[in-house]
Amino acid sequence: MSITFALIKETKNPPDKRVVLSPKMCQEVMKEHPDARIIVESSDIRVFKDAEYEAMGIPVVADISEADVMIGVKEVKTEALIPRKKYFFFSHTIKKQPYNRALLKAVLDRKIELYDHELITRQNGARLIGFGRYAGLVGAYNAFLALGLRDGLYDLPKVETLHDLEELKRELDKIKLPQNLRIILSGTGKVAHGGREILDHLKIREVTDADYLSQTFDEPVYCLIDVTEYNRRIDGKPMDKYEFYDDPSGHESDFMRYARVSDMFIAGHYYGDGAPYLFTREDARDPDFKINLVADISCDIDGPVATTIRSSTIADPFYGYDPETETETSYNAPGAIMVMAVDNLPCELPRDASFGFGEMFLKWVIPAFFNGDKDGILHRAKMTTDFGTLTERYAYLHDYAEGLG
Repeated sequence: MSITFALIKETKNPPDKRVVLSPKMCQEVMKEHPDARIIVESSDIRVFKDAEYEAMGIPVVADISEADVMIGVKEVKTEALIPRKKYFFFSHTIKKQPYNRALLKAVLDRKIELYDHELITRQNGARLIGFGRYAGLVGAYNAFLALGLRDGLYDLPKVETLHDLEELKRELDKIKLPQNLRIILSGTGKVAHGGREILDHLKIREVTDADYLSQTFDEPVYCLIDVTEYNRRIDGKPMDKYEFYDDPSGHESDFMRYARVSDMFIAGHYYGDGAPYLFTREDARDPDFKINLVADISCDIDGPVATTIRSSTIADPFYGYDPETETETSYNAPGAIMVMAVDNLPCELPRDASFGFGEMFLKWVIPAFFNGDKDGILHRAKMTTDFGTLTERYAYLHDYAEGLG
């Protein structure tokens, strides 16, 4: 059975230049799967121009209603949703986000099969696809952009002005960092690995927890910390991270021991519901709290990183947090903690992010349409049916979608 896929134009504001499949990848799909056909909705914002798709023999059209499967990146405007189609995009509804309730309701009303990129997982729940690495890369770069800007150390261009990751790294090669700079990076997933890639490119030495907390250094250093380092059991017993994942109650934050000896914090962790906050507003007021620059890639507002009181934008990425008044101030105000909390970081590196995402989509998702979904990829990612109902796995969203809870 032949299937027509459509790459849809991104409609969310601010504009997003990313796309799931590059022109070359579209060609690869049709070469590997003779029953696949791809069309592209014309777009004036996509990082790959219409002409680049046409040069590869991919039709660029204004009307994509003939397609069976619509593939996008960000949320689709409700008025643009075509009834009884299959859609792939990040819906940001699985945590009952209030701002997208109307979107899920519209999907159900129009009997659309919604597949959320965030739900493309292995059987054990591990995500197979995402932009995490690129969020980490850009977020860590922005931390050093912030440092240079605030302290007048050097000038780095904004990532959105650079062509690709290679140019980004060439810009980093030009800077010189303070000799006594101490950096904490949290997390062990793709976001943290992206951040680590930047730190390693800058040849910043990674040191162990024990050394970081007990020694002084005459060179920039960083320490990578996971949940077992920045949390502890309240009863003092040894911590087991798998027990923590199952039930974080009975634990408390142990982050202050790092905050006392760090200048910069790059937050690349995943925060689970019910886990202790890494640091609170009270912690940030503590005279021993030494961190003065926070690059919060995770960007949970009023959450585990107390200085993140709002998200920032690519156009205006930095603000200051006054720990005494617990309010926003200018990033270079005396006593302020400088904050970078851009919530759409991969958008700054759209070409590389699109290539990376597309490779994973080609590997895991496209084959599932032609192999009977033998690995359950589509089954796990499917949120709604063409009957206008939620699938069993996501039935917990019923009251949310109907505005009842």
